[in-house]
Amino acid sequence: MSWTIAQVARLSKITTRTLRHYDAIGLLRPAGTGAGGVRLYEREQLLRLQRILLLRDLGLGLDAIASVIDDQDRRGTRDVLDRHRTWLLAESERLTRLARTVQRTIDELAGGEEMDVEELFEGFDASRYEAEVQERWPEGAAESRRRTANWSREDFADAARRGVDLAQRFATLAAESVPVDDPRTQEAVAEHYEWVSLFWTPNAAAYRGLGDMYVADERFRQYYDKHGEGTARYLREAMAAYAEANLA
Repeated sequence: MSWTIAQVARLSKITTRTLRHYDAIGLLRPAGTGAGGVRLYEREQLLRLQRILLLRDLGLGLDAIASVIDDQDRRGTRDVLDRHRTWLLAESERLTRLARTVQRTIDELAGGEEMDVEELFEGFDASRYEAEVQERWPEGAAESRRRTANWSREDFADAARRGVDLAQRFATLAAESVPVDDPRTQEAVAEHYEWVSLFWTPNAAAYRGLGDMYVADERFRQYYDKHGEGTARYLREAMAAYAEANLA
């Protein structure tokens, strides 16, 4: 049995344009073509698409998804899906706790009972990203651990605030259509490079790669774009200009 590209788009709730893009980059090839060159998909392709969408929902970029799926094919799809299912169940429980925390915070702000300090952070779990960070950027992760080993809670908080301030500056510059090589933008990028260097010191290629990741990785793109649509892409171009002028 086979399904046309339009039928697959309707079933999966993604666009035919996205499916054609997946075909173009080799991520999801159709099983064949029908009358008039219409792309046709069989169950094998639907199962692969399910895995693609699952990994996309986890925030991976398309390059990372392709790499992960190739690895899954080598290790066996069922075993990988079993581990994904376990993770999804745990994540569902965590999100339920997080939603409860947010609701209790709303109730407190509306004059309700004050929460214990420990309860403010129920459901948050930064450690769930540690394995991914170690796998994708092992050298940077090791350097970052060394540099922050003796940081206090205040040190981490200051670094986080600095990162937010920079994101907001780039959003403002992007909204005002300031050229990425404008001195105002490049001054902000220089501060961004100093901020990144608190954790690890990238060379020109690594800094450009970091900018590319801000756009390719859904989580980073959403973080920057929540300050202003297009901020992630603007920052990527600004970082590339800075790397060319100062790090090459």
